[in-house]
Formats: sequence, structure tokens, C-alpha cells
Amino acid sequence: MSHPGIRLIVGLGNPGPDYALTRHNAGFWFADRVATERHAEFHAEGKFHGAVARASLADADVRLLKPATFMNHSGRSVAAVARYFDIPPAEILIAYDELDLPPGRIKLKFGGGHAGHNGMRDSIAALGSSDFWRLRIGIGHPGEKSRVIGYVLGRPSRPDAESILAVLDDAERALPDLVEGRFQLAMNRLHAVP
Repeated sequence: MSHPGIRLIVGLGNPGPDYALTRHNAGFWFADRVATERHAEFHAEGKFHGAVARASLADADVRLLKPATFMNHSGRSVAAVARYFDIPPAEILIAYDELDLPPGRIKLKFGGGHAGHNGMRDSIAALGSSDFWRLRIGIGHPGEKSRVIGYVLGRPSRPDAESILAVLDDAERALPDLVEGRFQLAMNRLHAVP
């Protein structure tokens, strides 16, 4: 049985140079990585409250999105693009930073809650559904809840950044499977990464 594949890839992050290299922008890093590999260019689109690119993946047209709304209001941008291109939640992949995974780990999953991630919370609310794909990019945890905000808005160490970028490469290579609806195969590959 064939499943519909991914038609919209969203990277979550905060806009602007002050945030570009922070852990919270790991989703933007992924979107940029995909755009670079596919020779796609992001263009700011007011009606989408973000920057959008169009890429060809596995002979399919896929939209890439980086919301310009700041993390807590990401959903406005995600929902605007999904509505305009008539993309159902099940064909959306949202990439974001995950405190509960160490740098160098990545998890692909479908559905679920927001686990306290404000970008995910807002996206679920705006889409009216949690039934979309998530690419959880490990950034590690500072150890104490009180230090989380400073941690996610800080820059990773060089070894951590290199670990994060390496798994983004792995995820980018799994995209043809995701676009063609071979989700289990993509999961097996990504979750086997040591």
C-alpha cells in the first residue's frame, strides 16, 4: 500500500542574524541544507509570513518553508502555506530542535503532542491537527529546566554543531523516501544512525 508522500517541508526557527547559529534554529538549518542540495532559493512571501522555496525531489514538487513569525507563532505561516497549496497535515514534515535527544541523534515520527516546544504547539493549533510528520533534531539538554531558554537560544559547541550537521545530512539523504511515502524505510535508516 502506497502512502502519500511529503509535499511541504518546514524548518522551525527564529528569523534574523542574531538567531541564525542558535540551537533553536536547527529546523532552519535543515531547510537551508535541503534548499542548497536541491539548488532551490528561498524568497520572502508576505502572504505566507515566511520564506518559501520550491524544490524538485524524487520527481515531485516540494515546498520548503522557513516561518518569519518567530518560533511561538510558527503555525500562522505553516497553516497559510498548507491552505494555499492544499496540502493536508499528513503530507507535511516539520523539522525542529529536540532537547530530549543528544546532538547527533535524529528521530522521525508521525503525530503526537508538542512536548512543550512552542513552535510545535502553535503549529498543531494552527493546523487544527497533530497528524503530521516531525523530524526531531537532537540538540541535547542543559540539565536543568531553568537553563533551557538560554540554552536553546545559545550556540552549540563546535563538536555539537558538527554532530547536528552530520545527522541533517543523513536526513537530507532520506528525503526521496519521504517524498515517495516510504516512511518506514526512512525511519529505519535514520534511527539506525549511531
